[in-house]
Amino acid sequence: MGRVSDSKDRLLDAAIKLVWRNSLGSVSVEDICQEAGVKKGSFYHFFPGRNELVAAAFRKLWADVRPEYDRMFSSTVPPVDRLRSFFEFMYEKQRQLQQETGCVLGCPFASIGTELVAKGSDDGGLRDAIQSLVRGKMRYIESAIGDAMTQGSIPRGDAAALAQTVYLYCEGAMSQARIHNDLSFLKPVEENALRLIGFQPAAV
Repeated sequence: MGRVSDSKDRLLDAAIKLVWRNSLGSVSVEDICQEAGVKKGSFYHFFPGRNELVAAAFRKLWADVRPEYDRMFSSTVPPVDRLRSFFEFMYEKQRQLQQETGCVLGCPFASIGTELVAKGSDDGGLRDAIQSLVRGKMRYIESAIGDAMTQGSIPRGDAAALAQTVYLYCEGAMSQARIHNDLSFLKPVEENALRLIGFQPAAV
């Protein structure tokens, strides 16, 4: 077993790996401990339960990917190109995961979020964590859409509403890609999403 000092990080990594590749309901504390090589007693030293661990693991996943989002959505990049980079990143990540696991895994926030029961039940803060991370992703999209409107690349309108529309479309496409284990559902995302926001490519 690895050092105690890295047990928490190994639990976080194991939780993401297992729940993303399987489902929240099918993964137990014992499964996570076995994957991480950590004793169950050590698990409860760090987390009161599975959902609290998964919530923390999602926050870690988002923290790890944020630098890539900052790069893609840099204000030095033309707004529509930021969105193109995002759609390409989404496709390439799913392609990589399919190569590694044999399956298209889709977005972990959406996949796990849809498993949560009615609001008001004790989910260990998992719902709040997922909602916060989704808002974070949408803010990047909204900033690019707002800048595209300001620059005249797309018609002016409600940037927040359009960002939500684009995000929901992307999530739907990833869900279908996961259901069918078929990346072809993601190939038209860029073209269709840009059409949703009113972008008209320059005539050749």
